[in-house]
Amino acid sequence: MTSEIMDCTIIGGGPAGLYAAFYAGMRDLSARIVEDQAQLGGKLHFYPEKLIWDIGGVVPSTGYDVMNQMIEQGQTFNPEVNVNERIVKIEKLEPHLFECTSATGNKYLSKTVIVATGGGIVYPKRLPIEGIEHFEQTNLHYTIYRLDDFIDKKVAIVGGGNSAIDWANELKDKVKELHLIHRKGQFKAHEAQINELLESDIHIHTHSTVEELMPDSHDESIKAIKLKNEQTGRMETLPIDDLIVNIGFEAHDNFHQNSPLNFELIDNYYIKGTSEAQTSIEGIYAIGDIVDFNGKVRLIAGAYSDAVNAINQIRQHCYPLIQDSIVLSTFHEGLKQRRKG
Repeated sequence: MTSEIMDCTIIGGGPAGLYAAFYAGMRDLSARIVEDQAQLGGKLHFYPEKLIWDIGGVVPSTGYDVMNQMIEQGQTFNPEVNVNERIVKIEKLEPHLFECTSATGNKYLSKTVIVATGGGIVYPKRLPIEGIEHFEQTNLHYTIYRLDDFIDKKVAIVGGGNSAIDWANELKDKVKELHLIHRKGQFKAHEAQINELLESDIHIHTHSTVEELMPDSHDESIKAIKLKNEQTGRMETLPIDDLIVNIGFEAHDNFHQNSPLNFELIDNYYIKGTSEAQTSIEGIYAIGDIVDFNGKVRLIAGAYSDAVNAINQIRQHCYPLIQDSIVLSTFHEGLKQRRKG
């Protein structure tokens, strides 16, 4: 399938890409979002209960709430949205025409491209246990959407980083019984988090790995896990109601790393850009965590700023003969109509 030509194709539907789509509408540009995952929102899907503090003028809100608000805002001007589409190649067909090709063979045409892939296309790492995917439909989780879902349950968390320990500390007063399983002897987290963990009644299993998931014959959920202490060789069977796995992420190679367009990169990963979101390739812009430049701010607020700069550059790139002026939301005709409605 070959698409119609848009003013810009935004690769990535996280905070940076969503705000770029919104601001494109503010500047009367046509835009499409192409997102690898099944839903918009980016990595906030993995941290729905985490409080977000670093957006100016917004009270601390959960990742879930911030994500949903961003998705709603990003679709204000009805951009074309394509999910479950991983871009694998960008080609420059003409000076003002790019073709983005997805893994499924779909081709997206636009005058410009915004790369907003964040830290890359990632998937939660699975435990190295055959058939583990069957339990992902029942009581094996890679993130926590609602802490209250685990009230009065026996829960095991596998992991030793910030997120795993955050979750353990958040859950410890809600669950009936909580186990934290880590293959190493020390945790990688902030000292205050670790101290809170050690002062609690959470059952901590260090130097331990999950060797087997024992299924319940009634509903195909996990009824128990078998643990192995790697130091002593001791095996232990642990009955559980839910298993939460947070052992990191696996990433696809990003298309820009081996692109025939020869992006200028930093550390062979980040796209070298400017404070105006320009890359080494005219007509391609980079925003959010994927771009690096002197003074880059790696906060959601910084991603918003990147998005505005990129869209302003695209406006000039696509319509150089139109006298340019910044339109404030207060006076934007489309938003006026929405306020009246």
